[in-house]
Amino acid sequence: MANSAADGTRKPGGKGKPNPIDVYVGSRLRLRRTLLGMSQEKLSRSVGLTFQQIQKYERGANRIGASRLFQFTRVLDVPVSFFFDDMPSDAGNKIPGLAEGPAATFEQGNLARRETLELVRAYYKITDSVVRRRMFDLAKALGRSGSDADE
Repeated sequence: MANSAADGTRKPGGKGKPNPIDVYVGSRLRLRRTLLGMSQEKLSRSVGLTFQQIQKYERGANRIGASRLFQFTRVLDVPVSFFFDDMPSDAGNKIPGLAEGPAATFEQGNLARRETLELVRAYYKITDSVVRRRMFDLAKALGRSGSDADE
């Protein structure tokens, strides 16, 4: 089954817009790599690639094959399902046979921001589970009070 411009995926030869699922999986690769504090270069050495190839995977410009995805799960210490967790339900809409209707463009939003990643990394460095839970509760409370002020 060949991809075509009509179904919103790349044509053979790599031209066209990246598939939203490839973009999402790539963003999850970047998220996990960054949470671990791992550079693109270190990840690329671990799986026998160039860092430019990692960049293409993370942008969704290149599709990650099953065997490569399996390598990433080993290096990043996550299950394969991690790469698909919380994927928008309409991400596969333009792939024939998977869904109907128009596909939404995946927006990385705040999850991809360096500030968010640094905050999550710092949060998980808190070794005392009670302190970590209090920090979580504080962040939630501050978030609620900020949204109340906007109303």
